Amino acid sequence: MTQPGPPLRIGILGAARIAPAALVRPAAASPDVVVAAVAAREPGRGRAFARKHGIARVFDSYAALIAAPDIDAVYNPLPNGLHGRWTKEALAAGKHVLCEKPFTANAAEAREIAALAATSDRVVMEAFHYRYHPMTRRAEEIIASGELGELVRVDTAMCFPLPRFSDIRYDYTLAGGALMDAGCYAVHMARVFGGENPDVVAATAKLRGQDIDRAMSAELRFPSGHTGRLRCSMWSSDVLRIGARVVGERGELRLLNPVAPQLPRRLSVRSERGSRAEQVSRRSTYAYQLDAFVAAVRHGEPVLTAPDDAVATMTVIDAIYAAAGLPLRQPA
Repeated sequence: MTQPGPPLRIGILGAARIAPAALVRPAAASPDVVVAAVAAREPGRGRAFARKHGIARVFDSYAALIAAPDIDAVYNPLPNGLHGRWTKEALAAGKHVLCEKPFTANAAEAREIAALAATSDRVVMEAFHYRYHPMTRRAEEIIASGELGELVRVDTAMCFPLPRFSDIRYDYTLAGGALMDAGCYAVHMARVFGGENPDVVAATAKLRGQDIDRAMSAELRFPSGHTGRLRCSMWSSDVLRIGARVVGERGELRLLNPVAPQLPRRLSVRSERGSRAEQVSRRSTYAYQLDAFVAAVRHGEPVLTAPDDAVATMTVIDAIYAAAGLPLRQPA
């Protein structure tokens, strides 16, 4: 737990749909944080967002919010192609940054920000909120315990329906695509539960237009020899599939909806010890993530989703796009 003190003052860049669940509601339940401001390119939208969520200040530009001396940290939920630019601006202004996933448009941009963060005393954290929930920690403990034996295969999936094709997540100029939006979770889970950064053996995309993947699948191989597959989609026959399956020589672990385990809370294990289902915390992944961000800012605690981790994820994403014959995403 963090020590009592002045709350961390966070400003939000953009009135994004994810912001209430990811930050506003967890902050309202925490004495350590206050959402002090929001900035929007459309002032009316910013004012409406602020009224709805009880936010005291509205800025008419992202730059103005970032320059404000009484803002300690910035939450960046902008479109994918803008993540890198405004994270760099916030760092340059001396702000801590919680940046929505995917961290950047591609691995080169992630490496650039990682290099900047390495020379700064500011916290930069990618918002893979599931990583901070006890379900993920428990899964890692089971894998590390040897109960499953040597790993054989790791399969991950993040598939959900988004048939609104005007959505920015289908916009190549904003670094959109299923792999970027949904698939970055599947890539990250493969890295976490696979224990290593995988090589991409093959990838196949289903397209919306010329360059946007509405679905993607990829075959992976890890340095230790185990294999994996990831699937992601925003519009395909895989209407809703969210989870991870870790197979070892002596058992199997399954996670149902690890990105929101507070809903259907299920972690199941089948091994030589028998079969069981374990209950996990009902508390939101976003609340745990916010705790970790505050602890890093106030007390220097390490974060699990630092820029170097983001570089590794974006490297796999780039490799999947290349294997599928699609261009890498670019900053907007």
